[in-house]
Amino acid sequence: MRILVINGPNINMLGIREPEIYGRKTYKDLCDMIIGEAEKLNAEVELFQSNHEGDIVDKIQDAYFKKYDGIVINPAAYTHTSVAILDALKAVGIPTVEVHISDINSREDFRKTSYVGMYAEKTYAGYGFDGYIMAIKYLLAK
Repeated sequence: MRILVINGPNINMLGIREPEIYGRKTYKDLCDMIIGEAEKLNAEVELFQSNHEGDIVDKIQDAYFKKYDGIVINPAAYTHTSVAILDALKAVGIPTVEVHISDINSREDFRKTSYVGMYAEKTYAGYGFDGYIMAIKYLLAK
């Protein structure tokens, strides 16, 4: 199974950005963990991170043409604002799981609205890095 893992804005700042919320592990730590676990699960993953909404939309569209079987996405701040990302996911029709390192439902009220969640089959929020592995396992079990 081929899975595209997309991370949105500021995820590249893990370990620096609000460590009391996101922890001290870095984006590289996250990538290494995902790659290692995917290998154990016999899944092929591509990792992508961007701070730019249009780049994320382009990557989602590209996933259609590259025949990905699933998408794991942490849209980060775009979770609460991006109809464009929602529309791209709907357009490609690829099974998608939303991930958030923190529990967005126990944070500020504006974080409780997820446009991506309106399309995603499942959301894992508040499980830290493990949420990504849970998402990959969910897609593999389909």
